Amino acid sequence: MMTYLASRRPARARAGRSLALLAALLVSAGGFIPWAWSAPPPTVLWQLPVAHRHPAQTPAQKLSGKQEGRDLPTPDILQPTLDPRLTVYQPRYSEALSGTIRIESSDILPRLVHSWIRAFARFYPHVRIQFGPPYEGSHAAQDLIAGKITIAMVSRELKPTDVSQFTARYGYAPTSVPVSGGSYRQFGFLDAVTVIVNQANPVKQLSKRQLDAIFSSSHLRGDVPVRRWGQLGATGAWKDRPVHVYAIKPWNGFEEFFRQRVLDARGKRGHWRHDIHLAPTVFPIAGQVAADPDAIAYTGLAFVDAPVKVIAVGNGDTAVSPTYANVASARYPLSRLIYANVNRKPGRPLPTDVAEFLRFILSRQGQAAVRHEGIFLPLRAGQVQAARQVEGPPDRSKSS
Repeated sequence: MMTYLASRRPARARAGRSLALLAALLVSAGGFIPWAWSAPPPTVLWQLPVAHRHPAQTPAQKLSGKQEGRDLPTPDILQPTLDPRLTVYQPRYSEALSGTIRIESSDILPRLVHSWIRAFARFYPHVRIQFGPPYEGSHAAQDLIAGKITIAMVSRELKPTDVSQFTARYGYAPTSVPVSGGSYRQFGFLDAVTVIVNQANPVKQLSKRQLDAIFSSSHLRGDVPVRRWGQLGATGAWKDRPVHVYAIKPWNGFEEFFRQRVLDARGKRGHWRHDIHLAPTVFPIAGQVAADPDAIAYTGLAFVDAPVKVIAVGNGDTAVSPTYANVASARYPLSRLIYANVNRKPGRPLPTDVAEFLRFILSRQGQAAVRHEGIFLPLRAGQVQAARQVEGPPDRSKSS
C-alpha cells in the first residue's frame, strides 16, 4: 500500500518532468538524490511507502530516556547540505570569559546538546555548562519557570500553561529561540506535520486559510466555516459530501504546533471547531482517515502508517508538498523546530555567556553539529536571522 504526495506544478518542459519522475522513482527505491537547495525541483504526484506502524513508548523506555536520552534512530538516507549563507562563528570576547549555564532538555536532544557544549568549550573553556538528567521537556520548562536553569531545550513549542505560568511569575513571556529544525520522518524525533485525506478524495492542496476554515471555530484567517468538500474545490459527486475532521485531543505537541501554525493569526489564539473527532494520541489518525472517505486530519509524517493522500499546503502554484527537499530547505510551512527557551527581560540583553552560546549554536559550526548527527535538519540562513532577532542586543559590558 502506498501514500500519495501531491501538489500542483506549473507547466514545465517535458525534460524537467521526466527528471522529476525519475527522482521520485529513485527516492521510492531508496536512492540518494543530491537536491540543489537554491533551486528546488518541480513537485509531482508520486507514491511513497507508508511508514511502519510504531508502538507507543513503554514505561521502561520513557524512564531510560529521562535518565540517558532516547536512543537515536537510523539516519535518513537523504541528508541535507549546510546553507552556505550561514555565518562562521567568531567569538566576541576573549577565552577568559567565564560564567555558568544550566541546561535541561527533552529526551531526544542530549547527544546534540552535548555536541554543542563540547564545540563551544573550544572557544570559551572557562564557561561552565551544567547539563544532565532528567531529560524531559516538560520538566525543563518547569525548571525554567522556577529559575533553576538558564536554558530549557525543548523539542516542541512550550505548553500554553508553561507560558502563562512563566508570565505570571516574571511579568513577560519566555523567549523561545529556534536552534535546529526537526526531523523529516523520524518516529519520535519531531517529524514534520502533514495534512492527510482519504486516497479517494480529489483535493490535492489547501491553503492555511482553508485549513483554518476547516479545523477552527475562530476563523482568524477570515474565511467562512467549511462543511462540504465543494467549498474546497471538489466537484461532481464530491461537491456536497460532508467534511469529517479528525484531530488530536489537546494538549499535545502535534496539536499545539498545528494550532499555532494554522489556527492562530493576528496575534490571537485560534480554537478548534466543536464537532472534531478527537483521538487521544497521534497513533490512530492515519488509519481513521484511510477508513473514512470524507476525512481530513493532520498528523506527523512518521505516523502516516495507512494508505492515505498527503496534500500540499499553499495557494495555487506556490503550494508546497512535504517532500524531503522541501522540509529540509524549510520551504514546507509545517516543518517543525527545536527551541532554546530562556528568561530574557524585554529590552535587556541575555547574559554574555548565554548569548555567546546561542550565537555559536546559530552559526555554521553549530548547525554543522546538527548535520553531523544526521537526525535533525540544520536551520537555513533565513531561520537563523529570525532567531537572532529574539536573542536581544549583545551585552557589551564584558569585553574581555
